[in-house]
Amino acid sequence: MTQQISYHSELGRKTIHLSSLGIPAIYLHIEHATGIAILVAMTLVSLAIDVGRHYHAPTRQLLTRMVGPLLRAHEVDGGRFTLTGATWVLIAATLTLSAFPTIVGVTAFTVLIVSDTSAALIGRRFGRRPFLDKSLVGAVAFAVSGMAVVVFYAIVYQLPAAYVLWGAVAAVVSSIVEAASVRLHMDDNITIPFSFAVTLMMGEWTTHLLQSASFVHLLP
Repeated sequence: MTQQISYHSELGRKTIHLSSLGIPAIYLHIEHATGIAILVAMTLVSLAIDVGRHYHAPTRQLLTRMVGPLLRAHEVDGGRFTLTGATWVLIAATLTLSAFPTIVGVTAFTVLIVSDTSAALIGRRFGRRPFLDKSLVGAVAFAVSGMAVVVFYAIVYQLPAAYVLWGAVAAVVSSIVEAASVRLHMDDNITIPFSFAVTLMMGEWTTHLLQSASFVHLLP
């Protein structure tokens, strides 16, 4: 098992994680192509920092002095090349918002930020009973907060009941995926939004077959 950072450091890390909510907030108010171009540029900058952190000792030492307590063990050492959580989040935003309709991509990415934070903080503080690779209470916190995100967007954009129903199903699916992140051997910043988005799209296709109200094209 990888040694965890302290709970205080986890709080700081997740506070920075929550600042990523600015991505969907801004994306919803600008042109799609502009938003993706900005995300690609930010991702390349973050990737360049990761390369420097790995191959350039002074860069690694500078980052360690600046945000050392917030970094996980694999982000500090100079061994196998890895990406930081910040880079993975930017990759997730770029891919999710590029690959899926606006409401699906935005909801999936928001769930990544809000629900991953909820699962980590609540799971580490109150988790006692294990569930897959995490804790049961963390998985429940993830699912409940994910449903809250879905309801929030449904109210703001007056989305149909089908969106709420399938969004709730997607929240449960992605909570299971997040809890199994270790055995999946994939970064959960990718698996969470994609599992959510794919489930929501499957719900949209089912809704279409049943000739019910569509929801994926209600936002440009």
